Amino acid sequence: MTVTRGVVLCPITMRLHLQNLFLLFLLLLLLLGSCLHPVAAFPKGCYPSEEEGLKTFRCSNAQLTEVPRDIPNDTNKLYLDSNQIRFLPRDAFRDLPLLLELDLSHNAIARIESGAFQGLAEHLHSLDLSSNRLVSVSKDAFSNLKAKVNLSNNPWLCDCRLQELIRAVELAADSSGGIVCDSSTQEEHVGKAFLQVIADTDFCNVYKKTTDIAMLVTMFGWFAMVISYLVYYVRQNQEDARRHLEYLKSLPSKQRRSEESSTISTVV
Repeated sequence: MTVTRGVVLCPITMRLHLQNLFLLFLLLLLLLGSCLHPVAAFPKGCYPSEEEGLKTFRCSNAQLTEVPRDIPNDTNKLYLDSNQIRFLPRDAFRDLPLLLELDLSHNAIARIESGAFQGLAEHLHSLDLSSNRLVSVSKDAFSNLKAKVNLSNNPWLCDCRLQELIRAVELAADSSGGIVCDSSTQEEHVGKAFLQVIADTDFCNVYKKTTDIAMLVTMFGWFAMVISYLVYYVRQNQEDARRHLEYLKSLPSKQRRSEESSTISTVV
């Protein structure tokens, strides 16, 4: 009976061991999955690292067309250079409160929405937007930003808007000479460094003068129309009065007096 019992119990024991091993295997898979999940969530071509004690996230040459979303929120340095990013939407970096450096150079950025850098004002000290396709950007896009900004090697339209932007941001040392007029409201400035141009030309003042002249021309046009109408009105009344007097003269004396008194009473 003992042997029989041993034979009967052996498969039961083995089954329990197998069940325990299976549960242990599942537990290991879950733990491994939880460890690997953050890595798997990164966009292709992006990877985290640590440089000089700063947490860095690199996405250089990753063929990105937009700012990735799954960036660790404790990132200090973010490299998104050499991609095909075309547009920076509002709150594009709002989940990166500890960001110190942001490299967006060598992309195809043509438009930056107001509030794109919202949330970065406190810590960000370096922003590289060089070698993109920026033509005109509102100063509001960089509102409250204290970072040194590189805006060189973009096809800028040199006008009052660019002048306001340049005065609103702190330019990086290697940026000033590279801001060149690709086009301009004044043709003679094309191909020249913008900082040299605004040393002698105030684009906003020129724009204000042009606007003032346009307003004066418009006001003069309206004034001329009013004067013309008044002259026409007076002449028309004079003509009507002359015809009426001639009519009165042509009437017999009694009827004329009656008509005159009627006219006088009507006037009174």
